[in-house]
Amino acid sequence: MSKEAPFSIPPPQRDNGALPEQGPGDPQSLRGASGSRGSNQAGVRLYNERLILSLIRRHISLPKVEIARLTNLSAQATTVIVNRLEADGLLLKGEPQRGRVGQPTVPFTLNPEGAFSFGLKIGRKSSDLVMIDFCARIRAKISHAHAYPTPAIITRFARDGVASMMAALAPAQIDRIAGLGIAAPFQLWNWVSEVGAPRDIMEQWRDLDIQAQIAPLVPMPVYLCNDATSACAAELTFGKGWHNRDFLYIFIGTFVGGGLVVGGHLFLGRTGNAGAIGSMPMPRLQADGAQRQQLIRSASIFVLEQKMLAIGRDPAQLWLRSGPWDEANAALDEWIADAANDLAQTIVSANAIVDLEAAVIDAALPAEILARLVAATAAALAQLDQQGLTPVSLRAGTIGPDARAIGGAALAFLANFAQDREVLFKEAPVLQGDIHAEGH
Repeated sequence: MSKEAPFSIPPPQRDNGALPEQGPGDPQSLRGASGSRGSNQAGVRLYNERLILSLIRRHISLPKVEIARLTNLSAQATTVIVNRLEADGLLLKGEPQRGRVGQPTVPFTLNPEGAFSFGLKIGRKSSDLVMIDFCARIRAKISHAHAYPTPAIITRFARDGVASMMAALAPAQIDRIAGLGIAAPFQLWNWVSEVGAPRDIMEQWRDLDIQAQIAPLVPMPVYLCNDATSACAAELTFGKGWHNRDFLYIFIGTFVGGGLVVGGHLFLGRTGNAGAIGSMPMPRLQADGAQRQQLIRSASIFVLEQKMLAIGRDPAQLWLRSGPWDEANAALDEWIADAANDLAQTIVSANAIVDLEAAVIDAALPAEILARLVAATAAALAQLDQQGLTPVSLRAGTIGPDARAIGGAALAFLANFAQDREVLFKEAPVLQGDIHAEGH
């Protein structure tokens, strides 16, 4: 999952609050038949609206008094903004909470029907398209298996899949579609040996702008991001990532990739390559002396596939999204041991540079296999010399195999409901109160 470009999310325009057009026929973002303006307004009011939405997303439920405390807004300003967001259909008012001193508090939550977004994940053996609601719940999902991805296959899948999902929506729901986000591994043309595809077919990706190819085919804005970075954004925005201000995110798919969160926000780096851990050099001692390889050659699922083929095992189960895995598998045991050792070295190396608080591992793997890998990585970490470093906490990700597709869908929400693409992360310092709640 190599990366070579940063987020391509355009920030909202400041002059009239309209989002930039992404292609012909784009609907006004979140403006339904009722005249709801969504959050597309300019200036300070826009920032405060989106700040409140992000706080409620993180805490799941908040009354106005806590919103005012966390944002340092006046009670009057908070009431005006919350009421406006409720009128726009973005927030739901809960039942009054009694039993405390003073007036009962009324919690507000995100309205699942407030907005919808599509996420397209481009993969080696299959591609996924999901539609999520405003609470990041998957409302619809379709998958397409392919021997290897080609531009024609992906564009047709995106066009037909979006049309099929939209046909099942009510007009009011269609009016609230925020966009389509594409989560794609960059440099797909370098997949030739791993994918087993003809070189001339994979070369089609070299000069192709997949975002520009798909934009005219769907009636909504289209966004693009690296697939591993998208997965990291999903963990941070919709999962438990916001509990840590500095963490390394690792996603294990066909190829291993990652993302980096520093100071509570996604750190992209100068060219968007921050967190490209697949390229991390790993020491390997061979008969002819010390050699080096990259992490992608040990901690990727395609490596497990090769190991299974080498011992005569059918690797088809690796690409199944349901059904049990054959865990009594020497190839799997060997892969977990190798991957865990190299992941541990990667985590310690990153910690020496960034001073991490945590490391998060998620994967396109069954939960029980991921748990084994995380446990093995923790054991490998305990064996490494970490003198001079504060050890990181290690945990499994909370989004799971669909993290890349959900992260793709998150791009439209970031564009429509964030002051800029990182506002959900930049406002983390205000979360210093005594409210503690799990993420979605």
